[in-house]
Amino acid sequence: MPHTHYTTLISATNLAERLAAAPDSVFVVDCRFDLADLQAGETAYGAGHLPGAHYLHLDRDLSGVKSGTNGRHPLPERATLVETFASHGLKHGQQVVAYDAQGGMYAARLWWMLRWLGHDAVAVLDGGLAAWEAAGQPLTQDVPVERAGDFKAAAPLAVTIDAQAVERNLASGERVIVDARAADRYRGENETLDRVGGHIPGARNRFFKDNLAADGRFKPANSLREEFGVVLADTPVERVVLQCGSGVTACHNLLAMEVAGLHGAALYPGSWSEWTSDPSRPVATGPTP
Repeated sequence: MPHTHYTTLISATNLAERLAAAPDSVFVVDCRFDLADLQAGETAYGAGHLPGAHYLHLDRDLSGVKSGTNGRHPLPERATLVETFASHGLKHGQQVVAYDAQGGMYAARLWWMLRWLGHDAVAVLDGGLAAWEAAGQPLTQDVPVERAGDFKAAAPLAVTIDAQAVERNLASGERVIVDARAADRYRGENETLDRVGGHIPGARNRFFKDNLAADGRFKPANSLREEFGVVLADTPVERVVLQCGSGVTACHNLLAMEVAGLHGAALYPGSWSEWTSDPSRPVATGPTP
């Protein structure tokens, strides 16, 4: 019997059933991370993780080389990223499930990156580790044996735009930029991660955590569609650009939009940390215009 193909979210119950029926059909990735303590996620993985889960580290595995002008979490070369997944055992067409314990903010980055590599069988565990444990499912300290997989990239299923396109947009205004950071950082207050506070002029704010319900799971598709409708007004989705501090939590908004049936928005991977690395680029502060 062919397995269901999950391309946005998967529930803890559905993942548990799938792992019980055909454990080798799923490639599980633990994406736990803490921007303030770079070892915390890996330490947590060592203490207990989902059965069969591989650990991928945001800085080491899921980001490229920093130049000082390309942001805090630049995208790696596609070939390098393919090699990372293949060396951990990912097979062509295999269902991937990513999870974290941070509301999906890191798992969504992995989801987006696999789509960028042309792999659509990738989903985020809805509710993350907490939902898995709440469903009475076990954790393990066993680390999977690494066997090479035959994963290869295909045509991207995700769109990116660069800083130059964002700069041109300042004048043309044909795209709507949506910033995923918390409202205070968007306004230019309490900035601890980047050297300049504020936002890209004209950007609108949609805090990524607003995609989640009180139980930590994503809100239903119709709610997300309505809420993004308020932010985007009548802008066609293909003219929407998502950004954040370093191209991580913007992926959470992209995932929420996919759940909502709003397909085709672009990611500005360098985001605020790249934008502000060039002092000639303009900065806005204060609330949403």
